[in-house]
Amino acid sequence: MDLSQNINSSMDYVRGLFTDLGRLVILVILNIIPILNLIVVGYMAKTVRETPASESPPRLEGYGGLWVDGLKVALASIIYMIIPIILVILGGLSIFMPMTPRHVIGLTPISLGLGFGLMIVGVILAFIIAIIMAMAIVHMVKTGSFAKAFEIGEILRIINAIGWGKYILWLIVIFILAVIVGAAGSIPAIGWLISLIISPIFGVFAARSAALLYVDAKGPREVPERKFERRFCIACGSEIPPEAVYCTVCGKPQQT
Repeated sequence: MDLSQNINSSMDYVRGLFTDLGRLVILVILNIIPILNLIVVGYMAKTVRETPASESPPRLEGYGGLWVDGLKVALASIIYMIIPIILVILGGLSIFMPMTPRHVIGLTPISLGLGFGLMIVGVILAFIIAIIMAMAIVHMVKTGSFAKAFEIGEILRIINAIGWGKYILWLIVIFILAVIVGAAGSIPAIGWLISLIISPIFGVFAARSAALLYVDAKGPREVPERKFERRFCIACGSEIPPEAVYCTVCGKPQQT
């Protein structure tokens, strides 16, 4: 499946959310409530898990399990981003702490350069890590193992199977769409409402699209070919099917 087919298929998939407006309304409401919004994240994980077996969005049920799945995704994301977050925080402290009245020395070129340097490194590192993290989360959900989110070797092999060019292009497309969704919130008067409705829909879309990439990379499961030896009737010598209990020619019982 090429990238355009992936995007179109994922868009067709999220249209299914509108077939059950009650489910969509609940997702929208949960998405704006702190802590409970992990249920929505868990629902996206369920979307990943059911791809490609299901062609329609999953039912919204088992809220406790969805919340736990969402928590796992959140924890994995935090672990991945902990170093960039620390660098950005340290950079911000280096810039703003000397500006407080308690500090006599005040802001210096060294503290300013160090602060901005740490923040820039943190942001760049976050972008690099995000490239790996996107497929790491999918791998974790698909395998059902939290530890698999950090199996970097396996994750890189999956991305190699997808193709780095295709994968990076997919990330760019998702990023652009995310920016558009975010920009919708700035529309006067109704922007906040549009953003509330679109956010969970976009999340399900991105989850479905990422899962399709993963499935394509893993390929169809190999089914070992069953090989049978030729069998012959012990009475008349005629060739018979390997699973035969009686000869199809003379009807004599066969040894099993």
